[in-house]
Amino acid sequence: MAINKTKRPEITNSQRPESKIVEVYDEYNQIKSFQITGELPLTIYINKKEIVTLMTLGHYPESLVIGYLRNQGFVSNLDDIESVQVDWDTNSAAVKIISNLEDFKNKLTHRVVTSGCGQGTTFGGIWDDLKDKNLKTDKLKQSSIYKILKLLHDKNEIYRQSGAVHGCAICDENNIIDFIEDVGRHNAVDAIAGNMWLNSINSRNKIFYTTGRLTSEMVIKVAQMDISYLISRSGITEMGLNVAKETGVTLIGRAKGRHFLAYNGHENIIYDKKPEPRPDGSSDVWKRR
Repeated sequence: MAINKTKRPEITNSQRPESKIVEVYDEYNQIKSFQITGELPLTIYINKKEIVTLMTLGHYPESLVIGYLRNQGFVSNLDDIESVQVDWDTNSAAVKIISNLEDFKNKLTHRVVTSGCGQGTTFGGIWDDLKDKNLKTDKLKQSSIYKILKLLHDKNEIYRQSGAVHGCAICDENNIIDFIEDVGRHNAVDAIAGNMWLNSINSRNKIFYTTGRLTSEMVIKVAQMDISYLISRSGITEMGLNVAKETGVTLIGRAKGRHFLAYNGHENIIYDKKPEPRPDGSSDVWKRR
């Protein structure tokens, strides 16, 4: 008896590196080399029709595209896909399928923005509005960073009770002005942005904190809010760093206790409370975390 084998589509092999090396400044204002996660927008086209833009590491882009189409119900069988061609020069994935796009009208007109990460569809339009932004701010004391981190330590109430949430906060140098938790950090930052409008909170010299990683979407949201400082206990992505450099956001990651890394804008920090020097021969704290 003949065995039916699924026909494999023609696909490229456009794997990108998982990370790249950049120069950062630690809590001693000392420069060091550190790895950051790659991130690029990848716009999917099906039969030449634009479908969505995904923010991705780019390590397995063809698999990402095929999996996205499968999980979103665009294809029901691998045989429906003739080819997937990823081109990082244009940040695009051209997909050719057998089915007619007329079958997908409902899917294309009724979209739900989830609380997940990396599947935004408005990257291009928003970025166009931010290209000329150059945020200005007063300098921030290192001691103020430590004070904020200490105040935030007692937050994350929902996370402590049930987990599965991210927390975001808007702060000044002495206080937490607003703190919100949600299942997605993007939801939390949007809620804080709404509260800032509703309560006439000025963004001048404010600091934004998030528990999540600093992707391009997070940096864009903070720049849209005209906030100059963005702090996270997590790491950052390549695109997040690029957006921060373009908009003037001072980007501080891996902030916990008395340690942090300034990925962008270290000159805006007053290093007034450097920790005691590490003992000779001790391993780098970042290699231990």
